[in-house]
Amino acid sequence: MLFEVFILFHLYMQGQRVMQTWVPVDKVEMQAYFGLLLLAGVFKSRGENTLSLWGIDGRDLFPAVMSRKRFILISRMLRFDDRETREARFQQDHDKLGPIREVWDIWVSALQRMWAPRSEVCVDEMLIGFRGRCPFMQYMPSKPDRYGLKVWALCECETSYCWNLQFYLGKPSPTAKREEGLGKRVVMELTEGLTGTVTTRAVKIAQK
Repeated sequence: MLFEVFILFHLYMQGQRVMQTWVPVDKVEMQAYFGLLLLAGVFKSRGENTLSLWGIDGRDLFPAVMSRKRFILISRMLRFDDRETREARFQQDHDKLGPIREVWDIWVSALQRMWAPRSEVCVDEMLIGFRGRCPFMQYMPSKPDRYGLKVWALCECETSYCWNLQFYLGKPSPTAKREEGLGKRVVMELTEGLTGTVTTRAVKIAQK
């Protein structure tokens, strides 16, 4: 899968730059790494010290899958773009999503290939809770997390399948004027490739 190859390549490049003794990660180990991340979510380990997952009172499955040292090393080396060219790409495209743009587009494209929406879809916004450093972090007091990354999603109403996604990256610069017709633009871009009356109705709602 292109998604996996892409991540493995940049992970390999970063590891080679930082460590002379870096052992490349293969597809199986990468799947094991992401599996542990998902398992940490199942155990509701948000905010828990990573070291505790391998501690005496930790979960037996974590050390059985991967050593604690290897997990931390992969976490430090994980990259989704070429860090050496990041600044040049930003100067050229002024893309705030540049560090993950390529892998993000691959992911969204995969979502669209795997499913064809049926008769009804909807577009709505969501806030992914986040308090780290990010140039487009939003404050939305009406949301449970209040601080985070704002994402627009187009989902199929019947199955809730997410077919398209778009980050809100904020204004291009602090002095730029507020974009007019933002809702209409987002709906038109998210529904690109779809046909029928859904697009027309969604645009009318966005214009209100």
